[in-house]
Amino acid sequence: MINITGQHLINGQWLNNGQSTFASANPTTGQSNSWNFFEANISDTELAIKAANTAFKKYRRVSALDRANFLDAIAHEIEALGDQLVEAAMNETALPQARIQGERGRTCGQLRAFAANLRTPISPVFIDHAQPERQPLPKGDSRLTQIPLGPVVVFGASNFPLAFSTAGGDTASALAAGCPVIVKGHPAHPATTELVCHAITRAIESTKMPTGVFSMVQSSTPAISALLVEASDVKAVGFTGSQRVGDILNKLTQARPTPIPFFGELGSTNPQFILNEILANQPQDLANTQVGSMLMGHGQFCTSPGLVIVEEGKGFEQFIATLTTAVEAAVVGTMLTKGIAQAYLTQLDQLISNDQLTLLGQGNNGEGQCQTPAALLRVDAKSFLADNTLSHEIFGPCALIVCCKNQEEMSDIAQSLTGQLTASIHGSESDINSSDDLISDVMQHVGRLMFNQMPTGVEVCHSMQHGGPYPASTAPQTTSVGSLAMNRFTRPICLQNMPQSILPAELKDDADVLKIIV
Repeated sequence: MINITGQHLINGQWLNNGQSTFASANPTTGQSNSWNFFEANISDTELAIKAANTAFKKYRRVSALDRANFLDAIAHEIEALGDQLVEAAMNETALPQARIQGERGRTCGQLRAFAANLRTPISPVFIDHAQPERQPLPKGDSRLTQIPLGPVVVFGASNFPLAFSTAGGDTASALAAGCPVIVKGHPAHPATTELVCHAITRAIESTKMPTGVFSMVQSSTPAISALLVEASDVKAVGFTGSQRVGDILNKLTQARPTPIPFFGELGSTNPQFILNEILANQPQDLANTQVGSMLMGHGQFCTSPGLVIVEEGKGFEQFIATLTTAVEAAVVGTMLTKGIAQAYLTQLDQLISNDQLTLLGQGNNGEGQCQTPAALLRVDAKSFLADNTLSHEIFGPCALIVCCKNQEEMSDIAQSLTGQLTASIHGSESDINSSDDLISDVMQHVGRLMFNQMPTGVEVCHSMQHGGPYPASTAPQTTSVGSLAMNRFTRPICLQNMPQSILPAELKDDADVLKIIV
């Protein structure tokens, strides 16, 4: 059993230089947990940054195989934490045991997937051989590879205490790329964060990595976040959270004397387009599937479907009636924090008070400070298009049904979309084959387009794209999930006429990697 110290992990040591503390809360009871955590100060933060910068000089030269072994060791040590990790995460998030266990599996799976990619790279290196006899000028030997950016700051996410936090996708991909990581723990689950840090420390020791390759500071104040992203030795930032906070941090990274990439996942309504023929034939199935996805995780997934665009035709009334009944019967759920719950209730009140919207159904309110009702509202297409606030994400179990009179209105909505992580088109084969323009319009606004499938759930695989045009993400050319996520933390470099003896291993003529040779 690991003792929770409440301290920061800096250069392999548990430290604190301050006196102020904060505690996490149990969302189910609304009471503070028994652990106390030290607030990071300037000294703590600067020590972590310095340690990461020092470690980078060694870690950037660590072989791909040794980095793979390091990632595998982290996964092994996280699993070795056993029930203590699951119980701490449940206590701090109110997420059920099966969800936490599944997220732990995904976290370890991500780490092992990046390790596998390091052992067997899926991206080629490009080699242009020299042509010394070329006229009028000879051509030199040039080879293209990727090098790590440097120390990366990762912000833990509130809604995924494991898979998008301390050892989650951003950390795993940055370490895989050869970059040291400084994690700013999320104040909603600091005990969970500390436990995972103990696992990473053990992996650092067992694989003999530089001690500063991973550090973590705990903080509940914005000042430390700003200090981290503004530090000159920090070379990139990974963030999953609200658009408001993400925009603030992104502006800070771009206002630096030397701007750095900010890889932020900020929000998405994940619109669902329901076409005529499938609506006429499957109104009840579509409605129940929608509500099931919308209530998954109590609407606190980044891919939760909060917008449904449907044409008023055959099956429409039955679809609406089934949706309404299912939402009104929804069991009350618990939000991750009191602040998140209050933000949801405020947004819901604003929607209900909007004269252009109709409240179709609302679930039980519950009694706890973090409990919130599911809700379903309806608006016509013209009103939706006239009020851009209706397209904003509502983080929680709420969906807005946009009712279209014809296909033209549905197309207008598709063209008006802001950037989205995902969208789905539900239709029969005939529906889909006759919707080329709609499909093309939706594709311009999303990172992942699904057909006859709800968006909740993101597969960790080579072909995954988890990102999208702003505000879904700040870097739509990249993904935060899948094999290509590590590319965010590298940059291309061309090495010209470099002697074979000092070429990076993957660029040598006898390297066993995927090559494109000219």
